[in-house]
Amino acid sequence: MKKLLLTFAGSIWLLVSCTKDKATTHYTFYRPVYATKDEVRADIKSDAPEPVQQPGKIVVKDHYVFLNELNKGIHVIDLTDPAKPVNQAFIHVPGCADLAIQGNYLYADCYTDMVTIDISNPASVSLVQALQGVFPQRIYTDFYPDTTKVITRWIRIDTAVSSRFEQSFAAVANKMRQQYGNVYFSTPANASGAPTAIGIAGSLSRFAQLSQRLYTVSQSDLKVFNVQQAAAPRYVQSIALSQSNIETIFPYKNNLFIGSMVGMFIYNASNPDQPTFLSQFTHVRTCDPVIADGDYAYVTLRGGGFCGGFTNQLDIINLKDLLHPVPVRSYPLSGPQGLSKDGYLLFICDGRDGLKLFNAGDPYNLSLLSQVKGFQPTDVIALGGIAIVTAKDGLYCIDYSDVNNAKIASKIPVIQNN
Repeated sequence: MKKLLLTFAGSIWLLVSCTKDKATTHYTFYRPVYATKDEVRADIKSDAPEPVQQPGKIVVKDHYVFLNELNKGIHVIDLTDPAKPVNQAFIHVPGCADLAIQGNYLYADCYTDMVTIDISNPASVSLVQALQGVFPQRIYTDFYPDTTKVITRWIRIDTAVSSRFEQSFAAVANKMRQQYGNVYFSTPANASGAPTAIGIAGSLSRFAQLSQRLYTVSQSDLKVFNVQQAAAPRYVQSIALSQSNIETIFPYKNNLFIGSMVGMFIYNASNPDQPTFLSQFTHVRTCDPVIADGDYAYVTLRGGGFCGGFTNQLDIINLKDLLHPVPVRSYPLSGPQGLSKDGYLLFICDGRDGLKLFNAGDPYNLSLLSQVKGFQPTDVIALGGIAIVTAKDGLYCIDYSDVNNAKIASKIPVIQNN
């Protein structure tokens, strides 16, 4: 549930009677359903597949795609045939926004906790361990819940409030809370709205794996978990980062590339339990996922929205001297987000312009090979001829076996239940 849901958005009709005017305002609000942590953990298991409604982060492991359903859990999608992906199961993990996989174990945030789930049989998973309180930043915000419990789901309630004069949003909110308890307000009822040891994560991930360690980033810190015993991760420490507004983390060789709204930061993890700052590359304030490959880092800058700024471009950074990263060239884009590399090929999710496939063999002279339009992609993982792409309206498989004619092979659509 997005934080912006605690805002008023409604349509007002004036109903005129023969005696007095009346204002009727239509609202939609969501009431949380609570459970104890023991009840939540007992329910972390595979269930029947559920429709994709709010797709989040992605991890690919073997022939499975693990797709986060924001704050609800993880879809298990069988990609044996990319032309016919099968939504096979759903793993309930309340409060889940990020995930990683090592061997047969999946790590996910469950609000403030980190859970370890055995996925050796993705259709029948089981909870193995829960590390409590390791993500304190994942507390509920703009809200006052029962702190001994967690929210497992939300019940949508549509209502109309009539009064002689239009009431303020605050007055209606207070009235609804008196009747129903804690609620979040939303839009009105008529609104439109190959086997691997570790999983391959998208570029928007806040979880990264390197040297049998799991690294996670929040707004301003880097956490280290020892996962040498994959079934029993051990929390090592939290490292304060010099900058806030951290967004993503990407592992490459012995280094961690951390993307923030104001720049790219490089940390060396030769000592895996004690990553140390090496250097940074700053830019104007924008959203900023980053990946690295060979001697170069690739950073997409997207202005607007909560990130601010107006810049929309790709920056390529020379990493031959990690202590002194040097900008190579910038390329204008429309609204870039996630990106991925496959050899000399560079994939960029470019908002309304769709998915772009570039020849990046010469970073000083990128050339566009293909462009798949008709959807707004957010993140991408390119895997030897098939790109797994998340978008506002679903999960796509893009066939790029012909790099000059990339095309949609299949789609699992978003389905909204009203």
